[in-house]
Amino acid sequence: MPLFASVIVLSAFLLFLVQPLIGRVVLPWFGGTPAVWTTCMLFFQVLLLAGYGYSHLLAARLRAGRQARLHALLLAAAALALGAATIAWGTPLIPGPDWRPADSAFPTLRVLALLSVSVGLPYLVLSTTGPLLQAWFCRAFPGRPVYRLYALSNLGSILALLSYPFILEPLLPVGIQAWGWAVGFGLFAAGALACALFVARLKGPPSVAPEQSGDFAPTRERPKAPRFALWTLLAAAASVMLLAVTNQLCQEIAVVPFLWIAPLVLYLLSFVLCFESTRWYTRRRFLPALFTATGLAIAALHLGPTANLGLQLGAYLLLLFCCAMVCHGELAALKPPPQGLTGFYFALALGGALGGVLVGLVAPRVFKGLWELHLGLGGTWLLVLVAPARDRGSALWGRHGRLARWGLASAVIGLLGFLALNAGEPLEGARWSGRSFYGRLAVTEVGGSGEQRRFELRHGPVVHGLQFAEGPRRALATTYYGPDSGVGLALRRHPRRLEGAPLRVGVVGLGVGTLAAYGRPGDRFRFYEINPEVIRLARGDGGFFGFLAESAATIEVVEGDARISLERELRAGEEADLDLLVLDAFSSDSIPVHLLTREALASYLARLAPGGVIAVHVSNLFLDLSPVVARLAAAFGLSVAIVESNPPPSADEAEAQFSSEWMLLSRSPLSEPELAAASRPARERPGRVWTDDFSNLFETVVFSRRLLID
Repeated sequence: MPLFASVIVLSAFLLFLVQPLIGRVVLPWFGGTPAVWTTCMLFFQVLLLAGYGYSHLLAARLRAGRQARLHALLLAAAALALGAATIAWGTPLIPGPDWRPADSAFPTLRVLALLSVSVGLPYLVLSTTGPLLQAWFCRAFPGRPVYRLYALSNLGSILALLSYPFILEPLLPVGIQAWGWAVGFGLFAAGALACALFVARLKGPPSVAPEQSGDFAPTRERPKAPRFALWTLLAAAASVMLLAVTNQLCQEIAVVPFLWIAPLVLYLLSFVLCFESTRWYTRRRFLPALFTATGLAIAALHLGPTANLGLQLGAYLLLLFCCAMVCHGELAALKPPPQGLTGFYFALALGGALGGVLVGLVAPRVFKGLWELHLGLGGTWLLVLVAPARDRGSALWGRHGRLARWGLASAVIGLLGFLALNAGEPLEGARWSGRSFYGRLAVTEVGGSGEQRRFELRHGPVVHGLQFAEGPRRALATTYYGPDSGVGLALRRHPRRLEGAPLRVGVVGLGVGTLAAYGRPGDRFRFYEINPEVIRLARGDGGFFGFLAESAATIEVVEGDARISLERELRAGEEADLDLLVLDAFSSDSIPVHLLTREALASYLARLAPGGVIAVHVSNLFLDLSPVVARLAAAFGLSVAIVESNPPPSADEAEAQFSSEWMLLSRSPLSEPELAAASRPARERPGRVWTDDFSNLFETVVFSRRLLID
């Protein structure tokens, strides 16, 4: 028994350790958007389904000896695939630079293809381990409790997820992490082969005594289609909630491993609790908790980015945990005897994959808003009410009719309230709305008629640019880019501008192209933008925005991830000609961490002309990024100035000017009088410089901040 338990735990550890590891590698290649992680999760869930299906067919159709031989061949094939990738790329798991995308076309398919090549076959083999070895365990040790091995495997998964952000990521480079994972896979393969050989020597059919578990005693009948469908739907509802909550957190805070891992840990913890013992999940305890969590989530959604970080994290994570406990608690109540465990696990994997397909593929193409959170919560409440109708043995309320009526009323009120408060999505007054791999966009018209009428571009709930529809204000630089903002001062008071010479400006992040308003004849503005929909709107599609078309400067737009594009230009021999490089590629309030690393700054500096300036937009509700940028600047010996602008409420354009915080970096002293008078030095704070192998989001967290408005 220790051998089986050890291999199951190790396989689960490796299975979930590789997810944040490979996700962190591919994230910068696709713009650091939350959809990258959602697509990764879709890939892992589909492969998990394939692994569980393989295990079910193997256990149901073949004798033990043939099972062992076939699985040994699969283990060998996975080891060879991992070795071949290591030889080709020099490091296990991490694809070579040739796999970096040259443009932003077909990002979902490219992520899936990259994952298939880098980790596909080893991950498939790992995913077969849980159900297959549990089936072998039933054959080898009849009468022993087997479902606790499922709880044990999920515990191994949790240990992997917790070790990554707190131990592995801060201490080890990604390459070392990959080599360590490959060594672990070798140990797993040897252990799995030993289990296969052990089972192959057994004679005779398995003799299994079904587990007894009190009120949760499984039925002895073979599962029929309705029961299989209920298993699948319960698993799918929990999967949708996992991905939807992760999307929500990453959109509002940052796309970093911790915010992938925290929801996944809670999701897996619910499996551990529900399948380890019947005492953890009771309907009397978790239905009121789910109702309370629904109310908190309503409040967080209604407040949007103005809610403090504690409320957002607490509300969404509590909601996810309660939904997962309810769904997985009901699944534990409906689990079959051990003879049917591989089919049961296949249904769970099928539900997980369906949830991944819904959130990763269907939702971005069908929904214009982030409606999968609504759908997952509504589905959870519905299944809570339907589950007892399918099986009297798992009656939801038992003898407590009053609790049944209270729970039903609570579910209906909570769900209707949740939907009603968000029924305005996309935003009221929207003239256009859309959603893609890179997020949700909407163009709204506000200000009534005349010179006050303006169009706003929103990414999620945050304004990413606005332009007045007509009159002299149409050429006004608005939002975070006003004349007194850090970037406005950098453009107006640049030494070349003061000399009357043309400027060469690079801008990472297009928005509506507001900075083009500063363009003069002879200037060149090159914008880098990964989202094709943003490019289309900024170029004037729909007649909303005209900063690019109406600018006096020469305008260029480069589609694709900015860092990859800049590095490609360097390799192509482009000279160091930028007088100003603006970093403003943040989605909603989240940050692409790969744009704030030592390696990234080195590539930026390689493009700067003598006297050039880098302007970094660090306005953020929840993260104080100024110490991170200050440490980067110090590592390269750069001058730093922080410019905070807070337009007075009495200003005529106050509604179009937002508070902002910019950091200006330069090899030369930033001593121009007007700029020096408006700026302050950077704050010193000890810590490590962020690199492509290391970042520490925790040091930047501010739980309640008011820098952005609207």
